[in-house]
Amino acid sequence: MISRILIAALFVATPIWAQETAPPDTDQSATVAAEPAAPPAEPTAAEREATAFRAFVVGLRPQALAAGVNPQTFDREVADLAFDPRVVRADRGQPGGAIGAPSASINFAPYKRSHVEPVRIGRGRQRYESLRSQLSAIEAKTGVPESVMLAIYGHETGYGTFTGNYDILRSFATLAYEGRRRALFTAEFIDTLKLIDKGFPRSVMKGSWAGATGFPQFLPSVYLRLGIDGDGNGKADIWRSEADALASIGNYLVNAGWKPNVPWGVPVVVPSTFDRTGLASSLTSPRCPRVHVRLSRWLTIAEWRGKGVMIAGAPVPADSELASLIEPDGPGATAYLLTTNYQAILDYNCSNFYALSVGLLADEVSRPE
Repeated sequence: MISRILIAALFVATPIWAQETAPPDTDQSATVAAEPAAPPAEPTAAEREATAFRAFVVGLRPQALAAGVNPQTFDREVADLAFDPRVVRADRGQPGGAIGAPSASINFAPYKRSHVEPVRIGRGRQRYESLRSQLSAIEAKTGVPESVMLAIYGHETGYGTFTGNYDILRSFATLAYEGRRRALFTAEFIDTLKLIDKGFPRSVMKGSWAGATGFPQFLPSVYLRLGIDGDGNGKADIWRSEADALASIGNYLVNAGWKPNVPWGVPVVVPSTFDRTGLASSLTSPRCPRVHVRLSRWLTIAEWRGKGVMIAGAPVPADSELASLIEPDGPGATAYLLTTNYQAILDYNCSNFYALSVGLLADEVSRPE
């Protein structure tokens, strides 16, 4: 009797699911083999470049810190840096004979028409009047004519209307990584970090794809060397102060050898019978040799007059002043006698088109209407 009750109790205590469900099959041979995991996808070319770029930039940290960059500044500013292919395309896509030869013509006239034209002259005259008090003080200090500083300002940024929209820290990192001029652009990258340490936000320091920045379009290394305070507030801010920018332009030209009270040059007429034999310069310039080869050897203004060259403009350099001759549109067109101050403008931008246009715009801006 007891055994029947016990058996009945055990039966009742067993849950229904246990009564109706077969025990699990523990036969390992019945288990279906899992599919092997797919291999990870190969990184794309863009991903590989991003990784390599990142490694390169991070690798500059010891060099930057050795140059005095704050470690926190470096880590913060490089955290979001990315390679900029636009900068490399612009760099690789860049595009002014001897004196007297027809092949020496560099076809300056079209460039002059587009750079020394009524709109730029008119705006220059307006800015000349509004900035006169600041400009005259800078001229008194540097000896550089107000009009020349203003003409460079006009050529570089349209009197401050366009200064570029590239992140110059990113541009320098990209150009240094690309490698053709790695030492140059690595140094400019580090100098940009120094400017950030000086309190200039990266968001303010926009510029060209090549890193020229501010109203004067200085490279960071140039700013660190030659940027000066022009408005008297104790800080040289070439991004937001026109007075600082113009004073820094003047200081640059002084550093490049500007001589006070000497015109940059003057237009001349070369007679059709002019003998160009022996006028080629024997000097070779290590910087921009193609630009300098288009300039003649040095003679005094008096000596050029003695050869029949006729002055066709003003102001006229003194007879004792040395000058070289350029015929930018070939024989028969307007030529120019250029003083050593022209060389200072060339130092700012090594292009005869640029330097001639700066000089001519300066003359127009300062000429009474």
